[in-house]
Amino acid sequence: MLSADAESEPAVSCETKTGGCGPLRKEMRKLKLGSYDVIVVGAGHAGIEAAVAAARLGCKTALFTMSLDGVGNLPCNPSIGGTAKGHLVREIDALGGAMGIAADATFLQSRMLNLGKGPAVHSLRVQTDRQRYHEYMKQLLERTENLELKQGEVTDLLMDGEKVTGIRTRLHAEYDAKAVVIATGTYLAGKIFVGDANYASGPDGQHAAEGLSDSLRKAGISLRRFKTGTPARANRRSIDFTELEVQAGDEPVVPYSFMTTEELHNKCVCHITYTNENTHRIILDNIHRSPLYGGMIEGIGPRYCPSIEDKVMRFRDKPRHQIFIEPCGETTDEMYLQGMSSSLPEDVQNAFYHTIKGLEHLEIMRPAYAIEYDCCDSTELAASLAFKKVKGLYGAGQFNGTSGYEEAAAQGLVAGINAAREVQGKEPVILERQGSYIGTLIDDLVTKGVMDPYRMMTSRSEYRLYLRQDNADERLTKIGREIGLVDDARWAHFTESQQAKQNELKRLAKRVIKPAEAAAFLETKGEPPLVSGVPALDLLRRPSITYRDIISMVGPAEGVTTHVAAQLETEVKYEGYIKRQQAKIRALERQEQVAIPDNFEFNACSGLRMEAREKLSKIRPANLGQASRIPGVTPADMAVLSIELTMKKNVLKKETGND
Repeated sequence: MLSADAESEPAVSCETKTGGCGPLRKEMRKLKLGSYDVIVVGAGHAGIEAAVAAARLGCKTALFTMSLDGVGNLPCNPSIGGTAKGHLVREIDALGGAMGIAADATFLQSRMLNLGKGPAVHSLRVQTDRQRYHEYMKQLLERTENLELKQGEVTDLLMDGEKVTGIRTRLHAEYDAKAVVIATGTYLAGKIFVGDANYASGPDGQHAAEGLSDSLRKAGISLRRFKTGTPARANRRSIDFTELEVQAGDEPVVPYSFMTTEELHNKCVCHITYTNENTHRIILDNIHRSPLYGGMIEGIGPRYCPSIEDKVMRFRDKPRHQIFIEPCGETTDEMYLQGMSSSLPEDVQNAFYHTIKGLEHLEIMRPAYAIEYDCCDSTELAASLAFKKVKGLYGAGQFNGTSGYEEAAAQGLVAGINAAREVQGKEPVILERQGSYIGTLIDDLVTKGVMDPYRMMTSRSEYRLYLRQDNADERLTKIGREIGLVDDARWAHFTESQQAKQNELKRLAKRVIKPAEAAAFLETKGEPPLVSGVPALDLLRRPSITYRDIISMVGPAEGVTTHVAAQLETEVKYEGYIKRQQAKIRALERQEQVAIPDNFEFNACSGLRMEAREKLSKIRPANLGQASRIPGVTPADMAVLSIELTMKKNVLKKETGND
């Protein structure tokens, strides 16, 4: 029986002469099964954030996935975060997204990376229970108001001219939508490679998404082929852990979500081993059997996550490469071999793994493979992640040319927010690159484009001392509240912590520490003694003095949590540097405020070089700031463009009589 939203169709008659039902008429194959504000295609990390955001913002939302068993899948490393990626997760959480809370609920081991460096590059990373993460996310989707989770392969976009109006599934069912978010990950025309074997498939042996690529091309969306890969998984019992280095987690555990207040504890350890000359020799002897080096793989792979054969070929002078042995979950003996992505044949994989210390008797449960897939040209997207050519169509995640769960989730959140806002007739939310790593990520995608799968790194931001993971809540929670994703509980928690920080800064500024109070303490720190009393805040500015040291002398303050203390300490110690970055941010914001009209004719600017005209006409930057970041646009081009915009603005003022 069709839903109440289904169109009325004539009954199907039976062919009584043949004793069976006749073929369904063409119009009967297109069953109208529902009407939604937002439809999201793909239930990976991008799709989850997009669907949850749209639904929480009040839109009737449907999320389609190839398989309900693949919701929130971690097909590569079962981990969340890492260098710069941890910043993205914190920002997603601050805006009201789901990934941080899910990571806290399902982690196995937690480590803060880069603690030997400055606070700008400190990044949280957790090893995650793969099955529990899937279960957590699936239940979240099932219980989110306004959201319907559906198993079905989307094969076509429904269009009305240059506007998307819905989707059609493999079962010929049609669903209307006012906005559609494409978050297909590596499923879109996916193709697996292991040696000379290759076949159509998504990750983990799931079906590839066939048909949708053609529909996207018909809608005017340019597609390209990218590639990624994953290492083998092995049985725990076949690994000799006595031969491996132990990598323990950090205690106490620092949570991802600003809302996680309970005490967390590590549940496992990871291990490290290394390749050697014999490993490399086997790989080099069989490199001709690699589909990557044999020319079978057309897609472009990630520059910063190469396969083991790539590492051996490109870094022949390096005697060994690190391998991390990491558990996939508490209820499985499957282990992940990070750093050993490969597309070599299965027999070669067995041979080179068995040369590695501790892996001599390794039992491979899932062989490593490479996967090719379709993705879009990200320069066809606006900063809202809406396609410029197709109204109501949005892209997110690996479909936009990125790699990584965290980059995908960040884009999904923004795409879901803006799809909902378009339906509701609101202006899109644009996160600026100077205000977040999410803004940096999206600006890089839509302004510069990508030639290989994009990976977030702290070096991509010009303002990384300001864009720290510890202050993501201070930078973005207010925005999340204005959007409507930050609920009352999160807002109250945020405002209380910010008030506690301000109160403590005032207290430390007023509290004067006398020379006698600090004499013994400073001597143990190797610091010179005080010659007169100093405010506790000034003493905290010394590199070797921590906030914990200060409160040992002046006593603790109410409401100052570990998170607030870390934020406060960094701001005090790096105050001068942070102020300089904030001055640069204000200068950039002035450029960002000079808007470029949608219909501006770059080709009519005679002073612009031909390359600049072509790049500007393709990207169609929204403002001077974005224009200045387009590769191939020089400072001289920017001067010409600025003058041209000023002249046009003055002409418009005269024509309208506005001063």
